[in-house]
Amino acid sequence: MFALRYTFMHSLKTLQSRTFSVGRTCSGSVDMKGRSLLTLKDFNPGEIRHILRVSADLKHRIKHEGQYLPLLQGKSIAMIFEKRSTRTRMSTETGFALLGGHPCFLTPQDIHLGVNESIKDTARVLSSMTDIVLARVYNHSTLEQLVKEASVPIINGLSDLYHPIQILADLLTLQEHYGSLKGLTVSWIGDGNNVLHSFMMSLAKLGVNLRIATPKGYEPDDDVTQEALHLSKQFGTELHLFSDPLEAARGSNVLVTDTWISMGQEDEKKRRLKDFHGYQITMQTGSVAAPDWTFLHCLPRKPEEVDDEVFYSPRSLVFPEAENRKWTIMGLIVCILTDYSPQIPKLKL
Repeated sequence: MFALRYTFMHSLKTLQSRTFSVGRTCSGSVDMKGRSLLTLKDFNPGEIRHILRVSADLKHRIKHEGQYLPLLQGKSIAMIFEKRSTRTRMSTETGFALLGGHPCFLTPQDIHLGVNESIKDTARVLSSMTDIVLARVYNHSTLEQLVKEASVPIINGLSDLYHPIQILADLLTLQEHYGSLKGLTVSWIGDGNNVLHSFMMSLAKLGVNLRIATPKGYEPDDDVTQEALHLSKQFGTELHLFSDPLEAARGSNVLVTDTWISMGQEDEKKRRLKDFHGYQITMQTGSVAAPDWTFLHCLPRKPEEVDDEVFYSPRSLVFPEAENRKWTIMGLIVCILTDYSPQIPKLKL
């Protein structure tokens, strides 16, 4: 495992002696310019890897080498937030500004989306004034309407069905830690929610196995599960669903959970806490995992989901994971709005 991590870090360090231009276009590079991202279901393995590579490249050049890359100079982004946020807002707002662009933060109190103005009209107005829209919404159908009516790319900042930008951050974090994604096993222990759905639409494409434990009645969406089973078969990975958290954790490299009570489900708290009894991730959960196991959580975290011993342990990658939300949203937007080609070597598969 040390060799894998060394290979990735050595690739980064070899760049330190080079002089960089802001970016260049290379023939044969992955072209995602103008694309929207509502779900990673619509992106192939090469495109996902390219986003991760661009993200790692920007992180190295800006954070570690102190370079200024005004790749988004003269561009603006409309950030629609129906739901409150810490990481999504900060990663997008600071990341877009760091690349020379202008972020515009919009809440239901700021605009008329779906109230005094239709989603159709809002999409057309924002398209005339900004270069891209990120929307964090309750209903996935809102995003689908925005895509239909807008003439600029739309990014899903979270919906009830998917949370793709979170998974990009998770993947970069695991790539950095393990040196390679292929062959890893991720165990999801918790609710069958939007974050899990996004794992299910992406992990198999990168050669990652997935083991899922959810209480009865909290399983992932049936259509998403069927698609995930198809992807697992297509890419030769394993997908297993359990109700026993320890069985799901057995032999896994990565233990992952999320909130059991999402925004809008507060009235279900008492019942949900009862139904998820026994699902808290502890060192006992990790005792059946692989020797190199790590822990992820997209935050905010509550103690009933994972205890302090795991959450603040050296095995926890939650804070690098949170930071990588910034670098991966930057990488994604650069892929969508520019012809930038990363200069970091390709990531080890």
